[in-house]
Amino acid sequence: MNYKYFPHTEADIEQMLQRIGVQSLDDLYAEIPASVVWKKEYALPSSMSELEIRNYFTELGKKNCPLTIFVGAGAYDHYAPSVIPQLISRSEFLTAYTPYQPEISQGTLQYIFEFQSMMSELTGLECTNASMYDGPTATAEAMFMAVASAKKKKKVLISETVNPNVMRVVRTYAFYHGITLETIAEKDGCTDKAEMERLLQAGEVAGVIAASPNKYGIIEDFTGFAEAVHAQKALFILNADPSTLAVLKSPAEWGADIACGDAQTLGMPLNFGGPYVGYLSCTKELVRKLPGRIVGATKDVDGKRAFVLTLQAREQHIRREKANSNICSNQSLMALYVTIYLSLMGKQGLREVNELSYSGAHYLYEQLLATGKFTPAFNKPFLKEFAVRTTLCPKTLQEKWKENGFFAGIEIADGVLLFSVTEKRTKEEIDRLVALIKEV
Repeated sequence: MNYKYFPHTEADIEQMLQRIGVQSLDDLYAEIPASVVWKKEYALPSSMSELEIRNYFTELGKKNCPLTIFVGAGAYDHYAPSVIPQLISRSEFLTAYTPYQPEISQGTLQYIFEFQSMMSELTGLECTNASMYDGPTATAEAMFMAVASAKKKKKVLISETVNPNVMRVVRTYAFYHGITLETIAEKDGCTDKAEMERLLQAGEVAGVIAASPNKYGIIEDFTGFAEAVHAQKALFILNADPSTLAVLKSPAEWGADIACGDAQTLGMPLNFGGPYVGYLSCTKELVRKLPGRIVGATKDVDGKRAFVLTLQAREQHIRREKANSNICSNQSLMALYVTIYLSLMGKQGLREVNELSYSGAHYLYEQLLATGKFTPAFNKPFLKEFAVRTTLCPKTLQEKWKENGFFAGIEIADGVLLFSVTEKRTKEEIDRLVALIKEV
């Protein structure tokens, strides 16, 4: 046997090759062009001691360039209490998988239930699931829910002010499921309500997707949106930053049928893009269209509080073509992260996070305008993120900031930069960032 950690014997391999009708293992790769096959030695280092390998990775880590972050665009540098990584690093959490057996999964089921309860409290909607991968895919699942509820309607409208990363994922999902996705134009940085109503009047619309705050950081006014959508028997879907729901109107207050988005803003580290966790909430009437996992509270035979997976006729148990979704893997470790964060912060803590972010963002905004090199891109309310126009070269600015330890100002259009300030940013950091503009 070539590799002692492979369980198959030579006889096993020979039997399998005969069954599929090939002569050797190499024949399995016959279609790969010889020009792309690597025939040289791999550039792997020789064996090292533990001390040597630790030093090697320490030096490798020094190549990273940690920067002070003043950007968002869908991923935000919020503070996370140090107790969270300590708790979720426990082996029983790290190795937990889908809790199909309630009698031995009470702990996992309970924290999923608590996650669902907390997200429902933030969104104001009665039902929330678990196991969404991230915000963009959760938004795509919301689109599927709208189409499934409308039955014969296969058109969904999405506002141009939705984050472009979310838009791309939703568009891909729509294409491969035969759904027509039409864009609602923006007007002065917000969803054009008149345009939405015109598209709704054309008929055959299953749902409308908007964002709060939107891709510019603007807090949109959705007065009358839900009424217009419901008049055409469609569903109103709001992609909302859950962190901001501590101070902004909830999706339920706007009349949304479904709320979705990324819970990364609830203390999850940026970590090179993941892992994050999506959330998906809806009205009670739509609960049977929810994909993923739904945990319910009940009582056992002794009358004690217990938790179970409820509405089990879901994608794990029925034919694929009948399933609401293909969500299967359990994302509950990330849900646990969010649950601990919300438990520690509480209502007052979440409110303070937004107050500090608001104060910092508006201070930076005012300081940028005071330089005379920036003007408002939109005259709209914002919380922690905003867009401004500049007469300076954006690339030169970005390089200057990067050289001095800042990641700031994403160029989202010609001469338009997007900034974000969270509770982690200090007045001193903002003043240093602005002072560097004078050197450009």
